[in-house]
Amino acid sequence: MLFETKAWLLFFVAVILSLRISLNNPRTGESNGKPSLSSSDEPLVAFVSLASGDGGLDDFFSETTTTDLTSQTLEYDFYRNTCPQAEGLVRSKMAWIYGQHRNASAQLLRLFFHDCFIEGCDASVLLDDSNGNTNHAIEKQAIPNKSLKGFDKIDQIKEMLENECPGVVSCADILTLATRDAIVLAGGPFYPILTGRRDSTRSFFNEAMMGIPRPDDNINQTLHQFSLRGFDERETVALLGGHNIGKIGCEFIMSRINNFKGTGQPDPTIPPEFLREMKLNCEDDNNESTSTAAAASPLVSRGLSERFTTDGMSYYQQLSSSVSSGAGFDSHYYQSLLRGRGLLFADQQLMANKRTARLVAAYASDDGSAFQMDFARAMMKMSDLNVLIGSQGQVRFDCSLPTHSS
Repeated sequence: MLFETKAWLLFFVAVILSLRISLNNPRTGESNGKPSLSSSDEPLVAFVSLASGDGGLDDFFSETTTTDLTSQTLEYDFYRNTCPQAEGLVRSKMAWIYGQHRNASAQLLRLFFHDCFIEGCDASVLLDDSNGNTNHAIEKQAIPNKSLKGFDKIDQIKEMLENECPGVVSCADILTLATRDAIVLAGGPFYPILTGRRDSTRSFFNEAMMGIPRPDDNINQTLHQFSLRGFDERETVALLGGHNIGKIGCEFIMSRINNFKGTGQPDPTIPPEFLREMKLNCEDDNNESTSTAAAASPLVSRGLSERFTTDGMSYYQQLSSSVSSGAGFDSHYYQSLLRGRGLLFADQQLMANKRTARLVAAYASDDGSAFQMDFARAMMKMSDLNVLIGSQGQVRFDCSLPTHSS
């Protein structure tokens, strides 16, 4: 246990040092022959240091807390006194779940994204009713959310924590921690998480209908949706790299191969050989059962359709043998986009903007290290979006229902 603690501390220090190095030695130009993540003629938003001038973990976490009128904040190891084993229990249970269901990582990443993108990371997407009103439409019923999975995984973790520390650990913190641990299990980066989130008593159906990015959005629409939540181009491109795990259901792909923008024809930008692959995987699905939702894209929502499929494609599995690929969180998603093999129109649109295309090329140029660092940083930022803390919200006993005081 002592060794594990020291290992985490060493990891944090390494992250901080690497970020300081990037600030002191910014990469510019094309000196190494590969696309760079910064450029003297068109500078991107500068790196934001995750460490204070004095250094140390306390200062590191103090700079990333979220404040509100209650003057209370998220904290590192928030449950150290009330449920000190909480984060370890989440980690161990998530490891067990991943051993049983390898697709859990993509499911939880998408569930987390759909929660945080609508009114913040407050576990509102988990609710089965809104503030006790069973007649009020809920986020789960919004079309972009109908193919969400992973609710049962969060319920399993919540049940375990309720047995250990009743009424202490919020569903919002459970979803945030479990998603981070699931990403690590899938080969992604570890990133520190502050805790102390509270759960919403309301669910936001209308906001979910309008606010989730669509698979057929163009680059301007995608960047606009992310910018509304405070994400710049670099963070947006890094977050969309979450599509490199999981399977993208055919319902996200069908319009591109059969009826692009209502033309009755395929998207003309799809390379012919890739179009054949897409049709081979998805076109015959028209006659199959629609009762079961596919394991969908982790981030971008499905289109406004009630139809679900059981088939799909993944960036990892559909790569040509000419493109090397290792773990799920390497550069293969970005390599696919460079070759015009984006499964979603919204993905391929990252190549339609000069700044985002340059970021795609930069992330594709190494083994995934640059992407992983930026992805981790963007996920930390997303996990703090509009959180409820202090006296706001509540801690639910059941993640699907508001807790009503007696």
